[in-house]
Amino acid sequence: MTTSNNNITSRQPSPSLQERGLGGESVNIGGLTLKNPVMTASGTFGYGLEFADFIDLNRLGGIIVKGTTLEPRQGNPYPRMAETAQGMLNCVGLQNKGVDYFCQHIYPEVRKINTAVLVNVSGHSIETYVECARRIAALEDIPAIELNISCPNVKQGGMAFGVTCEGAASVVKAVRAVYPKTLIVKLSPNVTSIADIARAVEAEGADAVSLINTLMGMAIDAERRRPVLSIGTGGLSGPAVKPVALRMVWQVYDAVKIPIVGLGGIMNATDAIEFMLAGASAVEIGTANFIDPAVTMKVIDGINDYLTRHHFSSVRDIIGAAHQQD
Repeated sequence: MTTSNNNITSRQPSPSLQERGLGGESVNIGGLTLKNPVMTASGTFGYGLEFADFIDLNRLGGIIVKGTTLEPRQGNPYPRMAETAQGMLNCVGLQNKGVDYFCQHIYPEVRKINTAVLVNVSGHSIETYVECARRIAALEDIPAIELNISCPNVKQGGMAFGVTCEGAASVVKAVRAVYPKTLIVKLSPNVTSIADIARAVEAEGADAVSLINTLMGMAIDAERRRPVLSIGTGGLSGPAVKPVALRMVWQVYDAVKIPIVGLGGIMNATDAIEFMLAGASAVEIGTANFIDPAVTMKVIDGINDYLTRHHFSSVRDIIGAAHQQD
């Protein structure tokens, strides 16, 4: 499947003020239309239903549910989360009840939410990615998946699919062959050149890329003289990763023609706007949800306020605007 330039949000004509949707303006991610550019990041928002008492889920541009695998996973032993300066580490290990449980028990509930609900698909082999994506594709009201290629390839000694162009391309090509809806590929920052990885997945049919996933890090308990996390290392998220994530979005914008979803340390509306100015068509909010369950609503309102103050007629006008020469 090829992706037309017509799907690139930043290249499309700006809608009129009357076309603005609830809580923001619509943006396109491949064939997926979001009512506004604010989504939630996988692993930080459960299935969305857990936040229904705190916010109006219908105002969100989209919800990306927790990582889903073909078979149930227990995750890693405790402790698997640790607070750090300006962020947090986690090694949860994709704990979930499997794709069949999602289809039978979670899908009937999340399909009632009046916004785009996406599933983050993970696996340990190409075959498990493919079969999980195939089963999600059969769900009428799930318009897209986010493919997590930061998972270890057990057939190749545990190296993550997403750290080489060949590995990333192979899993995207296989999933693309069975998944007809919008395919967003989530990129790992733990690579030499994220632009090369983005080009590789674009060439194999990705409709969009999301970046970044967590950076590898660790914490040590000085008194115990042992790593804090049960498996030693974990993924770093939160404000500490924002400069790295912003740089990578900037680089990928110049490398591919497909839309970008930006994430990594977005804590407020200004952070989100910076990602869009760097080239993101939409953003995901992750760690900030743990601190303030209503942060997504504040970001939506903050983006709208920014557009009004700077006299932009559309949110699309700011996508990639920092790349423009005066």
